[in-house]
Amino acid sequence: MKKINVILVIVMLWFACNEPPKKGSFAYDLELLNQNQETVILKNNNDQCQVILVPAFQGRVMTSTAKGLKGRSYGWINHDLIASKKIQKQMNAFGGEDRFWLGPEGGQFSLFFKKGDPFTLNYWNTPKEIDTEPFTLIEKSSTHAVFEQEFSLKNYQDYTFKVRVNRTISMLDKEQINLNLGIDLSEKVAHVGFQSENVLTNLNNTPWEKDKGLLSIWILGMFMPSEHSTVVIPYKDSLVLNTNYFGPISSDRLKVKQNTIFYKADGKYRSKIGIPPTNSLPVFGSYDSENKLLTVVQYTLNEKGSYVNSLWEQQTEPYGGDVINSYNDGPLENGGQMGPFYELETSSYTRALNPNETLEHTHITYHFEGDAEELNTIAKEVLGINLSQIEL
Repeated sequence: MKKINVILVIVMLWFACNEPPKKGSFAYDLELLNQNQETVILKNNNDQCQVILVPAFQGRVMTSTAKGLKGRSYGWINHDLIASKKIQKQMNAFGGEDRFWLGPEGGQFSLFFKKGDPFTLNYWNTPKEIDTEPFTLIEKSSTHAVFEQEFSLKNYQDYTFKVRVNRTISMLDKEQINLNLGIDLSEKVAHVGFQSENVLTNLNNTPWEKDKGLLSIWILGMFMPSEHSTVVIPYKDSLVLNTNYFGPISSDRLKVKQNTIFYKADGKYRSKIGIPPTNSLPVFGSYDSENKLLTVVQYTLNEKGSYVNSLWEQQTEPYGGDVINSYNDGPLENGGQMGPFYELETSSYTRALNPNETLEHTHITYHFEGDAEELNTIAKEVLGINLSQIEL
């Protein structure tokens, strides 16, 4: 009898060690991505902090974790689309926490509409160079990776930009996170932080000109929504809040109080907001009270710089755009939906680059998971709010 019991224990342990990863875990996403794409894994903190990069998706950070392979996977990933290996016509929403795009999206200098086309969804197309074309991995260590690519893009004015893009993705250790955010992380909070340093170079033989259109670096992070996810954006001065992207937003989804914007991120209503540089601070984030997960984004901000305007219209101020955007996915008029997910986005300022001159933008993502009181301490120090203030 004892021998049988021992065998049963061994069999149970074997199944426990070899059971497939659970959906929602970092291991699950890693397995799916490894089955369909070449991946690059960065790690620190005894492998508790990890990120997955995919060179084929422009050196994109697909997801991260603060608790190793069995920990929560923080990025939204489109499992079905990646597994299908099918290419969509307008945009391939593969997902990812840090994807590289270029702006502007709409307007007379748009990169997403052809000259003369109306600014409607049927005519909107993501350039393949920032959608399906790979970036080349040119350097890698256990904690950083460097990508590069050269390509040409034509805008709504039929002006052709020749560019080089360099992306460096780096893991941040606890000391660097504390230094960057001015906090003292508790052992009760699991953490992960990574940054993308993005450089855009003018490879044309002539300078870029404002009347032909300029470019901005645009970084977008896609995250898992929940009924209890809220985007939190602190601001300064008299707020100019742009809600004109995809129609009106009701007060149960968007509230402004005490110099903070609260925006519901449940993936159930398609909408988008934007904040100009004059009101922006170099940090914002989101909070999921159900999963006790605080996400913070930090980025390089030029308060006096010009920012491209991405509204889908002929614009009176093409360089009066937003530096921070947040998008909440939801059903389209035809009932279809890319997600659900929500996005935290930042853009670089823009300027007329001379040949071989560069534009740079850094976008940093942090996740903190664990004790609610400790998360509240971080939120107060970094975002200037008490998490109990969130009403959405």
